Amino acid sequence: MSTATSTRTPLKLDGIVKRFGAVTAIQRFDLEIAPGEIVALVGDNGAGKSTLVKIISGLYQPTEGEIWINGDRAEFSDPSDARARGVEVVYQDLALADLQPVYMNLFLGRELTRGPLRILDRSRMARETQQLVDDLDIRIPSAKAQLSDLSGGQRQGIAIARATHWASGLVLMDEPTAALGVAETAKVEETILKLKERGAAVLIVSHNMEQVFRVADRVTVLRRGTQVGTRSVAETTHNELVAMITGLAS
Repeated sequence: MSTATSTRTPLKLDGIVKRFGAVTAIQRFDLEIAPGEIVALVGDNGAGKSTLVKIISGLYQPTEGEIWINGDRAEFSDPSDARARGVEVVYQDLALADLQPVYMNLFLGRELTRGPLRILDRSRMARETQQLVDDLDIRIPSAKAQLSDLSGGQRQGIAIARATHWASGLVLMDEPTAALGVAETAKVEETILKLKERGAAVLIVSHNMEQVFRVADRVTVLRRGTQVGTRSVAETTHNELVAMITGLAS
């Protein structure tokens, strides 16, 4: 990560509102995430969490409000605009290609080529992939291994590695361990914490409250599209967050 971006705020959301016709899905959402900070976004189903991720990643455009990436105002017309600004998303379904090797998945849609004929530079892609998975301590047989031969946790690790490789400071994660067992979840959480060590800003959507307390620095709560509050994980409790999520907090 370059010094130029690491000294700026990777993400600032200022007064984000999203309406679908007469329905208000997000009502004035504000958030800043610092470099090397993990913020969890929590709330019941239908609270607006996925809508917010889609706004930040360019799939939806906000009805009102501003998105700032690395200190600059950002207006995304589609996800490719967001990716060009260094915003990467790890979705629950991963969006990986089972029949390709790991290194081709890391460079999916952004393959490296060489020479005037633009031949795929497979050796360079494999080398760079191996370096990244080693840095993140993602234990796979090889960067040349077939993706279909990997476990769920290993695949999730590759999806996170891909996001890390292309992000210039911000990684969004939508329920990254929802389909994983306990051991695989723990491994993925280790990888997420390594992103923090590398100075990435991470926004993670999670239903798993224990996970929130294990990996996040702060947590922000959405309830029926309204931002109820943001707390430091060190200064809140499981019960307080549940009360905020359910509307029982006074």
